[in-house]
Amino acid sequence: MKLFAYLLAIVCAIAAILYFTMQAGSLPTFMPGYAPGSSRIHTTHAVAATIAAVVLVVFGWIAGRSRA
Repeated sequence: MKLFAYLLAIVCAIAAILYFTMQAGSLPTFMPGYAPGSSRIHTTHAVAATIAAVVLVVFGWIAGRSRA
């Protein structure tokens, strides 16, 4: 469970970095918020992915502590 939470946190952190740094038209097509030709940065998506990454790291840390 701990490893799964950490892996999901890494995926969310990567998504957050992509959302903070890339315009909507430059995002990979499989990501929510992709809009061809758009120059908008999806700050809300980036903040949500960052919060999810932090929550998953905390969850993984707590899950790892309780099984020690």
